[in-house]
Amino acid sequence: MVHQLMKDAPIEEIAADGATAVYYTDHGRASWISTGTGVPFTGAYIQSKGDPIADIYEDMAAEQKARATYEYLINLADDPDVIDPLRWLREREVVHFQRFGEIMNKLYEWKDSKKIF
Repeated sequence: MVHQLMKDAPIEEIAADGATAVYYTDHGRASWISTGTGVPFTGAYIQSKGDPIADIYEDMAAEQKARATYEYLINLADDPDVIDPLRWLREREVVHFQRFGEIMNKLYEWKDSKKIF
């Protein structure tokens, strides 16, 4: 999506927007994984406790945060070619959250089951 939005943007339009000009200076028209404020992605963002239940809750929270981000982007957008894929991505986060919830139920069932070795 970033590539599609940037590929034909005139350099004057890119230069006129400070944030886009900074992005262009470092990355040209290429995609670069970062937060909305330009902080690059790092593996340090991935949380793991080593406890399956705690880790699934962390995953579920991440899905809800991503869903909220897509909501905010949809609210800012006015181009249907941008909004449609954002809606699809938002719904994907909802489905992921639901699947993690199903896994959570199975983890609790396993945790509470009698174990015979």
